[in-house]
Amino acid sequence: MSLFKRLFGKNSGKDSKPEGAEQRGKFMPEVKLPTDEKFTINFKKNGGKFLYCDSIDEIHDCFANILQENQWNTEDICCLDDSLKKSFQPPFKLPSRKNCRGAEAFLSRCEYLVADNGSLLISSNQIGESKLNELPGNFVIFATTSQLIDNIGEGLRGIKSKNRSVIPTNITTIKNFTMSEEKDFLTYGSSSKNLYLLLLEDL
Repeated sequence: MSLFKRLFGKNSGKDSKPEGAEQRGKFMPEVKLPTDEKFTINFKKNGGKFLYCDSIDEIHDCFANILQENQWNTEDICCLDDSLKKSFQPPFKLPSRKNCRGAEAFLSRCEYLVADNGSLLISSNQIGESKLNELPGNFVIFATTSQLIDNIGEGLRGIKSKNRSVIPTNITTIKNFTMSEEKDFLTYGSSSKNLYLLLLEDL
């Protein structure tokens, strides 16, 4: 499948109203979407670029297409996660960096994918003590389908349970905000990012 079809989605008719939708009264409860479908809708609404992959080889192919589309080379990429760096080589040899100064894009993992607002939850495990506006304007996030959750509260509980000895700091969300949107304490000081999500099926 071409990169453009992956980035912008195919018109499969899913956006049309389901059969019988027009018969639902205004007082009927809303149809609850599956977590993965809700995340996809909200993430794309935020302006994120979504690339779903079945294998690590497909992840590599999509990453190569992102580099080509933006005319970046591997020296332009900042990856502070050594284990993630290893999973991209071969075929990519990403540079060793202590910070992202001068980089075009930031390659990272995240904590969770939050369905109810299409955001990505991250912490000091990924970005250290850096603020989002100190990182490059382009993000490439590698995540798996098992990281999909319904809401931020669920993500905060998950972070706490995974890190019982030392709870990470600098917990925030990545999301393409608009000026009219209200910001909560989790998004304070964040900035808009050109965001690619490489999502690997692991369920």
